[in-house]
Amino acid sequence: MSGNRQLEFNSVWIPQRADPYVYRHIDGMYYFTASVPEYDRIVLRRAESLEALPEAREHTIWVKHEEGAMSIHIWAPELHYLDGKWYIYYAGGDKDNVWEIRPYVLECTDEDPITGRWSERGMMQRADTDPFSFEDFSLDGTVFESTGKNYYVWSEKVNKGKKVANLYIAEMESPYKLKTAQVLLTTPDYDWERVGFWVNEGPFVIKNDEGQLFLTYSASETGICYCIGMLTAESDSDLTDPLSWKKSRYPVLRTDEKKGIYGPGHNCFTKLPDGTDVMVYHARLESEITGNPLYNPNRHAMLMKIAWERRDGVKTPVFKYE
Repeated sequence: MSGNRQLEFNSVWIPQRADPYVYRHIDGMYYFTASVPEYDRIVLRRAESLEALPEAREHTIWVKHEEGAMSIHIWAPELHYLDGKWYIYYAGGDKDNVWEIRPYVLECTDEDPITGRWSERGMMQRADTDPFSFEDFSLDGTVFESTGKNYYVWSEKVNKGKKVANLYIAEMESPYKLKTAQVLLTTPDYDWERVGFWVNEGPFVIKNDEGQLFLTYSASETGICYCIGMLTAESDSDLTDPLSWKKSRYPVLRTDEKKGIYGPGHNCFTKLPDGTDVMVYHARLESEITGNPLYNPNRHAMLMKIAWERRDGVKTPVFKYE
């Protein structure tokens, strides 16, 4: 069965699953979730290996509301294990205002997140000193830990004039409330971040073993121009200070027509049992997209082995279609 299946990199791993997310738990089990094409539910599957995940049973653990908040556009779930409990961070809209996208949190206190009971913790709560966060289109929340603190990074559009999606960071007080006010990490400065829409979204962090953090993110509209950028910071720096982060001038991964991979983006990272770092991302196989790219289902989950190279004295992740 799937136990004998070999991993193939930079090809379709799990079809029609956009915004893929993999979490390897402390017991070694791998969990997978993603946006489904219908944008109407949150699914979860589990396996002992990445090889087995494509054939693992997919469980629906939560379904959208019939009306009001969380009734449409259920996007980009991430599964995290914090303080001995399970949490899923995701975004959702309102049928009466489909672009009123906001970040929400589910919590499971049971040992097994697939058979356990999930409860809604509501919208992610901003810090008491923060009057701005989550007032407009907000999505793609991710959580990472550094030097004993948890941080939340998300994409949010400014709520004045023409919309621009920026990335913000804040320290977390609890799994569903922020401790500090938002800090702007990156805004779409460059041409490759401004194709179709001015967008920075889909953040995720990978660490090296020398004290550096690398935050990848996706840019531009969701078609073939979608690509991945990166920020770098020292783990012992003040991560809520925007000057602690350095932005790469060019995308670290983009469409490669020769490889037939179009619009790579919205990635996360995991590890093989031997410690090899792997990026999980979605991409398309066709250059011509039928209909609205957002609703075209052909964004597929793929895997890429991460290489590490020393660049300007820093052990840096390198993304190559090999």
